[in-house]
Amino acid sequence: MTETISHPMAMNGKDPRNLRGDLITPERYYSREWMQREWDHLWTKVWHIAGRQNEIKEPGDYIVHNFMHESVITAKQADGSLKGFYNACGHRAQKLVRESGSQDSWTCPYHGWKWSIDGSLLDACDRDDFPQGDPVDKIRLIDVRVDTWGGFVWYTMDNEAPPLLKYLEPLPEIYRNHPFETLVRIRQVRVALNTNWKFSGDNFNESYHTRTAHPQVPAVIDQDHFTSRYEMFPMGHARIIQMGRPSLRDRVPEGKDHPYKATLRFWGIDPDQYPDYETMAMQGWLDLKAAKRKQWKEKGFLQYEHMSDEDLTESPFGVLFPNIAFGAAPDGMSFFRWEPHPSDPEKCYFDYWMMAYPIEGKTEYVHRTASKPYEFKEAELEVRDYDGGRGVMDLEDTVVFQDWGLTEGQQAGWRSRGYQEPYLAAQETRVRRFHEVLHDYLDGKPPGR
Repeated sequence: MTETISHPMAMNGKDPRNLRGDLITPERYYSREWMQREWDHLWTKVWHIAGRQNEIKEPGDYIVHNFMHESVITAKQADGSLKGFYNACGHRAQKLVRESGSQDSWTCPYHGWKWSIDGSLLDACDRDDFPQGDPVDKIRLIDVRVDTWGGFVWYTMDNEAPPLLKYLEPLPEIYRNHPFETLVRIRQVRVALNTNWKFSGDNFNESYHTRTAHPQVPAVIDQDHFTSRYEMFPMGHARIIQMGRPSLRDRVPEGKDHPYKATLRFWGIDPDQYPDYETMAMQGWLDLKAAKRKQWKEKGFLQYEHMSDEDLTESPFGVLFPNIAFGAAPDGMSFFRWEPHPSDPEKCYFDYWMMAYPIEGKTEYVHRTASKPYEFKEAELEVRDYDGGRGVMDLEDTVVFQDWGLTEGQQAGWRSRGYQEPYLAAQETRVRRFHEVLHDYLDGKPPGR
């Protein structure tokens, strides 16, 4: 299955022949010059996620997204459309609003200029005192391009950027059977980390670290490189598709019930019918596909209606260049976003969103690689400091908690005189591809232009 290519645009993400071989030099992880180049040539050119569409349901609802030196407002208009603006008053650039909310206008806290949510100026103090003419007739907020996909609200600061669906290509087509817009965000945490933002770009573009850092995962997801499918796409995005069954070369500790058995039982499959572990993993996986296909409606899993057999059981994990990753499971989505600190290249912010599909009568959701249930309701934002793990101990059962524990050691290694050019396995091919696409942006040659 390793060589299978699932989409015409996909390149084999395990084949280094699809790379140029660009070096991954260490200064990119701590240099302020690199940080400035990334602002000038990367962050101001890509599409960003402002939030979820269900955050702005009614006219006047708006999202504020702060990113490094910039702040953007996305607002629902009276006609149902969305408009985006830089969060800066057209008079003398004071920030208009500090956080998301709902209003039919914004009034600048400095001089009282009043702005419509469509970007037009409604009123200003002493309108007769401007030699160049009444500002109400002359000034608008500066627009930002806005679009939607997957239940997310997106914006870009670049008027020349490709349209959103072109920028995301071909992922909207690949995930066309997933009703992402119906997902409920049941956990929403932002964590301040002491590492460069590219730690996560590297980390999420390989699963080579899983057995070391996430030993709970192979019992429920087969992450063996010889059974997984690796994909890279022209716009810089990438995926790995792993089988939603236990790895054949891993075993749970003696005396512990295998977690895969609970999944089989839920779908009416007796795990004790199989003569051995290998048969339970392989035949049980096929039986699970058939059971889900047959029983989805009666169990209330309405999101399954248009999903393929691969959608129903496998574990695809996508990375949207440069700073978004998501695991699109049939029952929900693990969503991760990492953003640079405004001024320190050795710090960043990490957003962890757990999202799940609504199921009638279901009040809790537990991700298959975690143990703690989350209440099934839209979550408020929690802002944390990692603080050596002390600030996020309630997330200790998650894979991201285990990843965060590696950040400061990795940052120190990038600074070390012992740093060497990474000696990458074939399954880490997507790591070098990530840096090659970054180089393209920094050289003024982003894909799709």
